[in-house]
Amino acid sequence: MYLHSFTFPNDEMESNFIMNEKRTVYDSFYPFKVLSRKDFDGIMFEPITILYGGNGSGKSTALNVIAEKTAIQRDSIYNKSNFTPHYVDICDMQLKKAIPENSRIITSDDVFDYLLNIRNLNEGIDEKRDQIFDEYLDAKYADFQLKSLADYEELKKVNEARRKTQSRFVRSKLIDNVREYSNGESAFRYFTEKIEDNGLYILDEPENSLSPERQLELVKFIEDAARFFGCQFIISTHSPFLLSMREAKIYNLDRVPVQVEPWIELENVRTYYEFFKQHADKF
Repeated sequence: MYLHSFTFPNDEMESNFIMNEKRTVYDSFYPFKVLSRKDFDGIMFEPITILYGGNGSGKSTALNVIAEKTAIQRDSIYNKSNFTPHYVDICDMQLKKAIPENSRIITSDDVFDYLLNIRNLNEGIDEKRDQIFDEYLDAKYADFQLKSLADYEELKKVNEARRKTQSRFVRSKLIDNVREYSNGESAFRYFTEKIEDNGLYILDEPENSLSPERQLELVKFIEDAARFFGCQFIISTHSPFLLSMREAKIYNLDRVPVQVEPWIELENVRTYYEFFKQHADKF
């Protein structure tokens, strides 16, 4: 446990700030009035704390504000307004232990950017592979004769092509071919590579891009990281798999005021339950 509690400004504090704000050119004071309208004034954390709620419930806003206040690492930019620093200043947090430097927030944008980079890299490899295919055929069937020392490297290429099959030749030229995993596998690897021992990690809907099987693997990874490797997690999610994590404390942002509820009582989970119960005879 690094972060013990976090307090958001209440409606009165927000109204006082807005009344004292002299500029009138803004039609929005985001993130003011997002969490206070839910009477969501604070969080008491556990090793695994989850924020649950529908779109627009304020989950991502809360996570981003916490990330700003704790000053942990961030890769992707987010919806930050001119008033975000003022809002963060009014917030308060209590620590149990200093937050480690390797702590970070991981968003869906981070994962998508990572997958896109891999895709672009693979497309470059595909283009290079096509070039090497042509190079292989030219070399394998070339009527090549050594005329000078300058031709030595070309002769080596011809001999290599004649010794190897086409696939072996191409693989030897593309040693760093990164296409080894599916999108889901790559996304899961991203989490396991970014999450180190002893850190505070904020995860915004980590189930995106993950199959149910991979989500279950991520659940096991997070539970073990929290239990054995000194990690604390704050997570927003709709996934019933992540919501079911052992001893996770769940804040339901669909309630006004926000309440802590067990995962089996959440509307999203109940919808899944009722659906499979209705079709139980087909299994």
